[in-house]
Amino acid sequence: MKKQTRIAMLLAVLAAAFYAINVPFSKRLLAEVPPTLMAGLLYLGAGLGIGALSLFPHQRTGQDERLSKADFPYVIGMIVLDIAAPIFLMLGISLGSAANASLLGNFEIVATTLIALLVFHEAVTKRLWLAIGLITVASGVLSLEGLGSFSFSTGSLFVLLATVCWGLENNCTRKISGKSTYQIVTLKGLCCGTGSLCIGLLRGELLPNVKPVLLTLLLGFIAYGLSIFLYVRAQRTLGAAKTSAYYAVGPFIGTFLAFVINGERLTATYVIGLLIMIAGTAIVVKDTLVKSHTHLHTHPHRHLLDREVH
Repeated sequence: MKKQTRIAMLLAVLAAAFYAINVPFSKRLLAEVPPTLMAGLLYLGAGLGIGALSLFPHQRTGQDERLSKADFPYVIGMIVLDIAAPIFLMLGISLGSAANASLLGNFEIVATTLIALLVFHEAVTKRLWLAIGLITVASGVLSLEGLGSFSFSTGSLFVLLATVCWGLENNCTRKISGKSTYQIVTLKGLCCGTGSLCIGLLRGELLPNVKPVLLTLLLGFIAYGLSIFLYVRAQRTLGAAKTSAYYAVGPFIGTFLAFVINGERLTATYVIGLLIMIAGTAIVVKDTLVKSHTHLHTHPHRHLLDREVH
């Protein structure tokens, strides 16, 4: 295995790990920061951090082409959905379990795939349909209040709504993913962050003291900004499919951190949902690796243009 490939694999896992800290640490900060303002500060942290990084000299390639007027509809869709999604996620985390929220994040795979199929007419393999079914079942189990209850958790439903928004956003961003990563992430962070802050203030939410604000901005830079940055860097060597496969470990890292950081307890519902989710995610990983292997043998250079931004 080449050194460049090993480095790219490490970057992909680090991207997943950085994003995984979002839910458990957000759960703690939500004790001091209202959910809508929290979503805004997280994205502002990403935009400010990556915007600052873009000021340093870095290697530019053909992928650094700036956004054009033709990209405008997809940029608007990306920003609107990225304002809604983290607000729903923060509401879900504030009302429910951080461990459940982390695992339910994998429903984004289902949402992204179904939207790509129904709206953009992309092909879906039989293996991926099986994975979608398992992840959907697991998400349903995790959304129940308990094994003896058929009422759904409000917090889980908000998290699922966030993943649907991100599924739509993934498909919008895919249309502009050949453009400058720095510009996309900075624009996404600053616009979405400002939008969420305005909504939060209009809802009557109050900004907390300076310390939790700075901690939330730092969390946004790491969990959103650096995660996206490393994800895209890994794709330049591995391609989108393989990078996505490595990124799928993120929710499982997040659930582990939820138990360690938030002191949450294991429940029978959670264990059942976890096992089904692991099975579904494993099939997704296998499907993406198989498709990537086939794709690279058929079109050995196209992976350089096949990029997605989370």
